[in-house]
Amino acid sequence: MDEFTDLPDFDSLPPVEGMPKGCAWGVFDKNGTKDTLGCLNLLTPAVVQAAYAEARDGISISLNHTLDMLKVPTGRAAPSHRVLSWAEDIAPAVCGHLHVLDDELSFNTQASSQWDGLLHYAHQATWLRYNGLRISKGEIEKGEKTGIPGLEHWHQRGGVVGRGVLLDYRAYAAAKGIEYDTRSRHVITVADLEEIAKFQGTELRRGDILLVRSGVAEDFVGLSGDEQMAKMANSQGGMIGIEGTEEAAKWFWNKHFAAVAGDMLAFEVFPPQKADGSFGDMGDLVLHSYFLAMFGLNIGELWNLKALGDHCAKIGRYSFLLTSIPLNISGLVASPPNALALF
Repeated sequence: MDEFTDLPDFDSLPPVEGMPKGCAWGVFDKNGTKDTLGCLNLLTPAVVQAAYAEARDGISISLNHTLDMLKVPTGRAAPSHRVLSWAEDIAPAVCGHLHVLDDELSFNTQASSQWDGLLHYAHQATWLRYNGLRISKGEIEKGEKTGIPGLEHWHQRGGVVGRGVLLDYRAYAAAKGIEYDTRSRHVITVADLEEIAKFQGTELRRGDILLVRSGVAEDFVGLSGDEQMAKMANSQGGMIGIEGTEEAAKWFWNKHFAAVAGDMLAFEVFPPQKADGSFGDMGDLVLHSYFLAMFGLNIGELWNLKALGDHCAKIGRYSFLLTSIPLNISGLVASPPNALALF
């Protein structure tokens, strides 16, 4: 089981009392210890060793937007950057002769390119997080519980290194004459993802880190706050994303990806559509509930994928070595990805 080649498919996952079908709690536990990494366990030494073959051209591409890429109000604090002089601010009485500068940064980890960690989104009906954890924000901050699946655990395993695969919906749509507004409720289906893989000649493998490009983030780059607001106001409303259905969740689990990421604001389409056909709010997100709370599958959002898409199209290859390392703070809920694609 250490190589996780015999993972149950979605319909065969053991039932968990009080939870919907498709809950993977306990699947990655070892020797009676609750797992904190989820699907990153699929990045086994054999999988990572095979991924190294993707880095052969000497090319690296950053997948990170600037922390202040979104300049519109989102309910989350805008980043601030303060430069401190030792001679003027820190210790002028004793260091007035030093020409040395420091930085102080303050930012919300959800406000630009990010990983959603497994603490970010609970199963809303039970308030339980991955592997059945019930925890308050105060307990996370104080570190009062063991086995908290914070992003700092990525450091203990050496960060994330694996085979990245891009499915470029933006380029596919342009080639097929599909028109859409990135600030509309435009649904990318799992059937679309399968078709893109065929169109690109891309093989999806167990343990891949799947990236999906829609064009959301790149459409906001370089615009002022007023221009970004105008773009949002003039759009059809909603947010493009992957279909938020149980069938989509089943597809992602059965593919056994190590992680997923996109350039969308929520990865899945927003607002979510409920079973009765009405539209819900953030508490009704289907993929967030399955991925983060039930599968242990990290979600990347607002990644910088334009240069990656352009390069993949240029060389005709959509797989690469992907590295990512989050911030290293106990109980970390989300983090800039600090991600690179290596060719």
